[in-house]
Amino acid sequence: MRRGGVLMLMPEARIVERSPEREAEALHAVAMALLQYTPQVAQAEESTILIDIGASLRLFGGIRALCRRVRASLRALGFSGQLSCAPTARGAWLLARRRAGRVLTIESLTRRLDRLPSTLPPPARAYANWFEGIGCFDIGAMRRLPRPGLQRRCGRALLDMLDAAYGMAPELFEWIEAPTSFQAKIELFDRIENAEECLQGAQRLVQQLTGWLCAHQLAVERITLLLDHERGRVARPPTAVDIALGEPTWRDEHLVRLLRERLAKTVLDAPVIALALEAAQLQPMAPPSESLFPEPGGSEEDRVRMLELLVARLGPDNVLQALPQADYRPEVANAWVPVQQKVRESVRSAQMPADVQSLPRPTWILAKPIALLMRNHRPFYGSPLKMASTPERIEAGWWTEPQTRDYFIAEGQDHTLYWVYRERIVGAGEDADPRWYLHGLFG
Repeated sequence: MRRGGVLMLMPEARIVERSPEREAEALHAVAMALLQYTPQVAQAEESTILIDIGASLRLFGGIRALCRRVRASLRALGFSGQLSCAPTARGAWLLARRRAGRVLTIESLTRRLDRLPSTLPPPARAYANWFEGIGCFDIGAMRRLPRPGLQRRCGRALLDMLDAAYGMAPELFEWIEAPTSFQAKIELFDRIENAEECLQGAQRLVQQLTGWLCAHQLAVERITLLLDHERGRVARPPTAVDIALGEPTWRDEHLVRLLRERLAKTVLDAPVIALALEAAQLQPMAPPSESLFPEPGGSEEDRVRMLELLVARLGPDNVLQALPQADYRPEVANAWVPVQQKVRESVRSAQMPADVQSLPRPTWILAKPIALLMRNHRPFYGSPLKMASTPERIEAGWWTEPQTRDYFIAEGQDHTLYWVYRERIVGAGEDADPRWYLHGLFG
């Protein structure tokens, strides 16, 4: 139908010119995503993809569970498809063209294929009038025709396809090989001015990344989503959304969850017209746990994923890990670094003083000590404080910030324990009153 006729019947119709290049890119993206389910993926005629899932059924929980996952991957890519399963690839191809469902045995496949139209195989379509003229309306009737005559009339390609579909001949395919490096980019249909709306496009890229990682048995530690902006008078560099992972992963749902949190906090300087995904810091995929019983409180992978989600939601500067320094001054020893920073256990233990375990330290140390009031020559914090320990003298920092302090464990009237100190060098004279500070609280 011509353009004018379409618009006359449906004025609200949106007509888009067909682009074979973009169709090929979309089919390649789907094939890359399906590599996460099996390494045997092949492109077939008429925009179809064949995958061999015989070795993947047990891993993904059976044929129904695997089909659900494949459909979910297609939806994440922004496509819909018709799935069929059969003992032969060509049989599944024919069933999918007629939405004929799934079969698991050759006997069931034979009965199902016999009822399909005779013009469904591509080599038979050029002879549709001839088949109709002789009353051959389904593939079962076609198979009952003499093979030599059918071959002379329609060619060898039709018989080869039927033999492969019915399991009477071997099938050979050229399986897709994942490229050595990952590069994926998509152009958006319209300008996007809100970063959160880029998530759907990012999901498509993550699906391709997951398939590529599984094909190479790799896991990723860092990904970068690049948001390309509309070109104006002034060229703008892409906005980079960087995701750093505490542990390598290849799970698409975890990566999408982190991207959702980061995009929600991203402010765009200009509309986005394209998305690109880069993968860095790749590691070999870790083997599954050999533990017979699940770990109490969740696995180490669950803990790392929770930390990564907190970093994406709160920012790397707000999720920290302790890295004590080799210094007796509490404010220097109490050092914190981002939780994503790699710290070897040998470095962590080497920076700890040898007698650190024997020193009383509070659970919470204040970022800045609080000056205490003095009442009746005793420090006061809600109530008069009573010293409950002998002093611990700390003298350090002579070349930077010298400190001369006597630390005590003090007890309030409600039996709360505080960590307080008295400055030993105060004022200008011998009669200057000592100054007391609150530096921490015990749990």
